[in-house]
Amino acid sequence: MLRLDSLALAQGDFRLTADLAVPPGTWAALLGPSGGGKSTLLSAIAGFLPPAQGRVLWNGQDLAPLPPGQRPLSILFQDGNLFPHLTAVQNVALGLSPRPRAPDRARAAEALARVGLAGLQDRRPAQLSGGQQARAALARVLLQDRPLVLMDEPFGALGPALKSEMLALARDTLTARGATVLLVTHDPADARAAADSVIVVAEGRAHPPAPATSLLAAPPPALRAYLGP
Repeated sequence: MLRLDSLALAQGDFRLTADLAVPPGTWAALLGPSGGGKSTLLSAIAGFLPPAQGRVLWNGQDLAPLPPGQRPLSILFQDGNLFPHLTAVQNVALGLSPRPRAPDRARAAEALARVGLAGLQDRRPAQLSGGQQARAALARVLLQDRPLVLMDEPFGALGPALKSEMLALARDTLTARGATVLLVTHDPADARAAADSVIVVAEGRAHPPAPATSLLAAPPPALRAYLGP
């Protein structure tokens, strides 16, 4: 279980607090206005931003002593974070080792096949479509096989149909693996399609997760102001 225990984050004049828990194996969508702190919260969980106070706990373990690379999590960014000079299989194999060997590349090729990119492992990112790049980035996350996955609008740059396809693929594969997922999105349709619960991040606070269906049907004032009529 992910637990944010009396967490307080500070960046300049910006402040964000969170005191909540996300049940294991569930998807929680983070919704709220731009600049509200959704990505900041992921940065703190990942270890890139030290808390001003409080703790980030995973299964009761305080993650504070662990640097980002040693935390039990993977991150999927909007741009995929692929290295342009490496092939798809080389990019994915980096999820296993900074110096991947032949067995790592073989496992990376298998992960690419799982997301529908069999036969494209030797292409560089510029030779892949936007959707194919997103699939390669997802393959790297799947290969890491970590129990917590942080997704920061990973498919936001894609068209509606392709975004829906990628979100369904991520939902199916990560849920089957039992991963706990935090999904930052600006689109309530993403939360309806993939999330079990919604964490509203607004007015300096990340609220405890609430069931996605009921919360979106009757959003609280802070979320209603963001979503509009």
